[in-house]
Amino acid sequence: MTAIAVTIAGSDSGGGAGIQADLKTFSALGVYGASVLAALTAQNTKGVTGIHNVPPEFVSEQIDAVFSDLAVGAVKIGMLSQAPVISAVADGLVRHMQSKVVLDPVMVATSGDRLLDPGAIENLRRLLIPRATVITPNLPEAAALLGTAIANDEREMREQGERLLALGANAALVKGGHGGGDESVDLLVMPDGVVRLASPRFATRNTHGTGCTLSSAIAAGLAKGLGLVEAAQAAKNYVATAIAASDRLSVGHGNGPVHHFYRWW
Repeated sequence: MTAIAVTIAGSDSGGGAGIQADLKTFSALGVYGASVLAALTAQNTKGVTGIHNVPPEFVSEQIDAVFSDLAVGAVKIGMLSQAPVISAVADGLVRHMQSKVVLDPVMVATSGDRLLDPGAIENLRRLLIPRATVITPNLPEAAALLGTAIANDEREMREQGERLLALGANAALVKGGHGGGDESVDLLVMPDGVVRLASPRFATRNTHGTGCTLSSAIAAGLAKGLGLVEAAQAAKNYVATAIAASDRLSVGHGNGPVHHFYRWW
């Protein structure tokens, strides 16, 4: 049976992040990708110049069209910029009984541009976090969800992951890409333990879309039947290699994308 994953997120007109990165990741990992657009951005490697929000009613219509026809194995949720859209997505997950959900709580782009209305964070906490198999915040996003300072080390990352579980998350992958050191360390915090995922930290500015790519790679693994730990480990390896190969691309004048198709190009 064909493994199918759906991304519910915003678009990136520059092609490096958002729905475009998700679909590239699904394809690279052998999963058929479908999509529900929740927002459109005017964006390139240098930043976001505009956001056009999709009406929540049309988000719901897209969800019903996709999930009523396709045998969806997993869902990745990315940029949802407004509270009503978050509500529409949460209702759609319940309506179509989706149990394998990867939530990337996208708040700020790599360029520093804000992508989530501050007032929508509470909806994210209340409606989507408890429904996700795993949430994948980076260090600033984890701090924003908890209303605390950014974690400085692995001990604080673990503590924040445990606090996210207390907030209702089933599992939290706290990503350390914004940290320092020779390694980029992510901690997968679960009720029964913590798994440390580490890769070398590569000296490149081409990191646009890394968070989108990691979360969609986890969703691809879940869609193929992998367990969460195995899917997270495979996703970490894929993203690390895509970052290592990113300088083989020459795209734009800012933070370029990772190389989703390093195996073929």
